[in-house]
Amino acid sequence: MVKAKKTKFVKVVKRRLPWLEHLIEREDVARDLNLEDTLATRVPRGSLCVYCKASKMLCGKPSCPILVKLRCYIKVEPSLRGLSVEGSSPPAVFVGRRGYPYVNVGPLVPPMRGDTSLYDSPERWLEANVSLEDVVDMRMKLVRGKVKARVDEADEPRGVLQTLQEMVLSSRPVDAEMQLKRRPLASLILDDDVQPIGPSAPMEELRVEAVSTYRLLEKVYGDVDLKAEEAILELYRRGTPVTYIQRALSVGMMGLKGRRKLVPTRWSITAVDSIVSRRLIDEVVKRSEEVAEFRVYSLTVMGNEFIVLMIPGKWSYESIEAWYPGTAWNPDQESLAFCGDWEGYWGRSSYASMGGCYYAARLAVAEALAREHRQAQVLVLREARPGYIMPVGVWIVREAVREALRRKPEVFDTAQEALEHAFKRLMIRPEEWFKVSWTLDSLVKQEKITKYLERKA
Repeated sequence: MVKAKKTKFVKVVKRRLPWLEHLIEREDVARDLNLEDTLATRVPRGSLCVYCKASKMLCGKPSCPILVKLRCYIKVEPSLRGLSVEGSSPPAVFVGRRGYPYVNVGPLVPPMRGDTSLYDSPERWLEANVSLEDVVDMRMKLVRGKVKARVDEADEPRGVLQTLQEMVLSSRPVDAEMQLKRRPLASLILDDDVQPIGPSAPMEELRVEAVSTYRLLEKVYGDVDLKAEEAILELYRRGTPVTYIQRALSVGMMGLKGRRKLVPTRWSITAVDSIVSRRLIDEVVKRSEEVAEFRVYSLTVMGNEFIVLMIPGKWSYESIEAWYPGTAWNPDQESLAFCGDWEGYWGRSSYASMGGCYYAARLAVAEALAREHRQAQVLVLREARPGYIMPVGVWIVREAVREALRRKPEVFDTAQEALEHAFKRLMIRPEEWFKVSWTLDSLVKQEKITKYLERKA
């Protein structure tokens, strides 16, 4: 039995988050993304890859993440030997976060034509039964052209930035051609915990063919009197996938005239998840009746086990992840690593320590409760097992929890019965979860289930 890990890995980040200051005016929403506190993450202190060379599997994973990335890159490399890349962009774009207020921005274009929309549609991946290696394969095919731009240039875009915004307006893949300053190269970093990123190169010119415009997004884009937060919510209410919204936000297509800015892809994803979920919680969930029973939802996907526990009571939310030794965010070879955060009825006053996964799962939970017009205390548990050999993005949390909540739950009359069922699906002992969970600790006090813990110990 692996033992729980107490050591923390801490990375200090800037106290200000300039990417989103122009975007959110409501104080309660802004608090939800406040980085006043340090952001706790787990990072490896040294890579074993250079010593292992995929022969000894020193990381403890069942297959080598570096070789998976390399296999996928080898497939596309023959198409990338010139200074021109032609293909159908999903459409997809990427905005970097280093060098603020000047950042790298550009399109993602695979060297092939046709329907590539799946390449940047995480909402469809689980339904399409996409494997982890399929995700890596799609990511490695997307070649990233890069130009430097000042973030406020999005307000009056010209040249490449204007073309990028035209691409994002499209409702289907866009035929594009990039002229590059050098041959695109992939960064095959000798660290098995780095997310898959395709080849990239500085870009000289970008040309696209006529696009088929997504009318609702075009309307929001043209409304310079509509605040960015309200634009996000309007698009969501009208059925726009969150990936589309995140993409448009990142290239500065929303907001008041004079306040539109580029937002790094990482933060555009988190901002949309946070803003939409907070509004659903405040306007629908909290105004609804409480669930009448204990529910357990579950899903196994890509080496992860997800459990969603709904408990009768006023709205609260907690998300906890447990990483097995040698998995993507836990380099330790002996101990489990836990991370998590929670909020009560009135929400958060700071950025969640576990990062974007917290907001991704919260969106999925808020959507499900809003559909049903119910509220509950909600606990999301995730076990990242050895089969999850590399991180692939917060989308997996959002879409896995969404899929779990679309399925019929197991329903119970008591907390003890619900927990017994939930822990049968989890490999980590119940007492380890109780040590780190605010929600489970509250249940112990409310439901008097101490005897259950003693029996399981």
